[in-house]
Amino acid sequence: MDLKTYTSAERGRATTLAAELGVSLSYLSQMANGQCPVSPNRCVAIERVTGGAVTRPELRDDWRSIWPELIEQSPP
Repeated sequence: MDLKTYTSAERGRATTLAAELGVSLSYLSQMANGQCPVSPNRCVAIERVTGGAVTRPELRDDWRSIWPELIEQSPP
């Protein structure tokens, strides 16, 4: 699931996620809308905080070069 879908799926979810990540709601919105790139470290945090609902590959197109260990785990 992409970050935008995740944050909009439930009322208050974006606010909660922003607080758990230690970022402002506007910054989270920018990341979710693709206006601001999500750093590799923040991708890991988002994946962890969302319980895997939003994964690192869903957050970055270049994930294969950052996390090659995930290539085996990704669906074809």
